[in-house]
Amino acid sequence: MSNKDLKIQQHSAEELRSLYTWKHRAFEITSIVLFWTFTLATAVKVAPYVKASPWLTLAAFLTGFIVADWVSGFVHWLADTWGSTATPLVGKALIRPFREHHVDQLAITRHDYIETNGNNCAISVPWALGSLLTPLDHSWHHFALFMVVSITSMIFWVMMTNQFHKWAHEPDDKRPTVVTWLQRLHLILPPEHHQIHHTRPFLDYYCITTGWLNWPLKKIGFYRTSERLVTAYLGWIPRKDDIGLNAALSVAPLPEQTEPARQQLSEN
Repeated sequence: MSNKDLKIQQHSAEELRSLYTWKHRAFEITSIVLFWTFTLATAVKVAPYVKASPWLTLAAFLTGFIVADWVSGFVHWLADTWGSTATPLVGKALIRPFREHHVDQLAITRHDYIETNGNNCAISVPWALGSLLTPLDHSWHHFALFMVVSITSMIFWVMMTNQFHKWAHEPDDKRPTVVTWLQRLHLILPPEHHQIHHTRPFLDYYCITTGWLNWPLKKIGFYRTSERLVTAYLGWIPRKDDIGLNAALSVAPLPEQTEPARQQLSEN
């Protein structure tokens, strides 16, 4: 069966949009304020050490940049693959936007700064606070500096990920010129690269900061292996809520199905 022949069943865009509440928006605003407060305070704290260790600082910054791409892919895979909008704590806040995005790719282009970046700021706030509270004036200060700078860099780029994602879906005439150039240089997520992910049934290329790690992660089968392990131990069917049970079972990596998977397959 080709991907075009899959009978995908998804939630309606209107239903998913209605789950975005003023309470969550208030949470997003709070997360944005806390994120920028902690991050800027960390930058001020780190600044005196940068001149003394410029290469260490640069290496840490680049490490955070690359790790952010992996984090974006892992979180994206989790939200696309498991759970539903009814999942406690993360359902409406984290999973809902990804479900909506597969139904209406352009919805993200209509989101303002708060809705676009609020969730990523919320994910980043604990890490930002941890970096801010990490002491640098001790015998392990080089290691501590590397960790603080790399984590601060990582969460900054994780925070920017959804903005890059949004730009990857906007038409050329709506993006700032500098953004288009960065996309062409593949320093941030290029539109044509990201469209591979939007090929039904949305199985690959989850990394959405730069997308650099998409090809190697696909080549080593990282996500499919992870799905096999989750299904083997928990009996969960990947993408069941996102594309419907029948479509999910037809593309799920289940060479050795667990009993729950066998039962669900036999019923359909």
